[in-house]
Amino acid sequence: MNSESPEVHGRCEPAFESLRQALAEIMDAGSEVGAALAVHVRRQPVVDLWAGHTDTARTQPWDEHTIVNLYSVGKAVTAVCALRLVEGGALDLDSPVSRYWPEFARAGKKHLPVRYLLTHQAALPAVFPALPLGAELRWEVMTEALAAQEPWWEPGAGHGYHVNTYGFLIGEVVRRITGKSLGTYLRDEIARPAGIDFFIGFGPELDARCAQVIPPRPGPDTEEGRKLLDGDLPTLTGLQRMRAGAYRNPPNLSGQGIINTREWRAAEVPSTNGHGNARAVARLYAALAGDGDLDGVHILAPATVEMAIAEQVYGEDLVLQRPTRFGLGFQLTMPERRLGPGPRAFGHFGAGGSLGFADPDAHVAFAYAMNQGRGGWQHKHVRHLIDLVYEAL
Repeated sequence: MNSESPEVHGRCEPAFESLRQALAEIMDAGSEVGAALAVHVRRQPVVDLWAGHTDTARTQPWDEHTIVNLYSVGKAVTAVCALRLVEGGALDLDSPVSRYWPEFARAGKKHLPVRYLLTHQAALPAVFPALPLGAELRWEVMTEALAAQEPWWEPGAGHGYHVNTYGFLIGEVVRRITGKSLGTYLRDEIARPAGIDFFIGFGPELDARCAQVIPPRPGPDTEEGRKLLDGDLPTLTGLQRMRAGAYRNPPNLSGQGIINTREWRAAEVPSTNGHGNARAVARLYAALAGDGDLDGVHILAPATVEMAIAEQVYGEDLVLQRPTRFGLGFQLTMPERRLGPGPRAFGHFGAGGSLGFADPDAHVAFAYAMNQGRGGWQHKHVRHLIDLVYEAL
């Protein structure tokens, strides 16, 4: 450990000072290159901290305006967009997807309900035919391939994490209803009016604010993923092909090799390329943990949130091959991967350790953002930060 602790910027209430020290220790240990942490309690910001750097060379400091690719944290933001349409009566969860997206009726999917898109029961986590390089950046290519794809299992009979396809599926339904892409809907209806610094697809004007995403370091926790990704997709069959394709069909589907490019940032890959910061994510979850409004802008009514956080599926995930638990688009706390002690906590993790969640009973909203990728799905230092929040309450 260095003789001098790394500088942590921002503010926190005196009762939460332990979080400043913990973030300094995380940076000092080399667990992160750059990171930000935000916590709201009863709608009030009590922690807003950042530290480290936005680049591998550690020449550019992370500042209060830095945004970063938050991976699957964006899945919950995508769900909020869809749930707003449900709340407004424009989208019926139990109607077939094909009611809004007629082409989706192909390959035995005519009666597949919208609900299954949000609960990872649609059985469409991957596309079987090999897609061309760059297809992940072309919305119509991805949605056409998903419309033509036969489900990998009987929809509703099991659930499997739709790692990268979730955002295309829900985003296309939103687009068919509103006439706006998901990123545009998010910007116009939620982010800009409520001052939430979260983007799905954006122009070069924000590039200077973006932290570089640093690939995971080699290590035992990445070995399993490397074996999966290094396989030859055309030689795989059945569930093996599905699991590999969920991450790499097309080859850069999860952002591998292109995540810091202008093309990736401009595209809309809602499951994977949402960019924001901890402050933005905590503000959104503070609204969801409260009355559903943010600075006079309606996000979701409490009744809609209650519906969305009711357990829909819990058990062995057909894609991840470990237990997962979902409501309508939100990951729900579970013994295998707790979001603090609250039994009704909900939110979404992102690859590498980013996280946003709300605990409606404790009136807590928590968000963590970082740019050092890592494998695995249990990140001890993030869990420690969550524990410190609850100790300070």
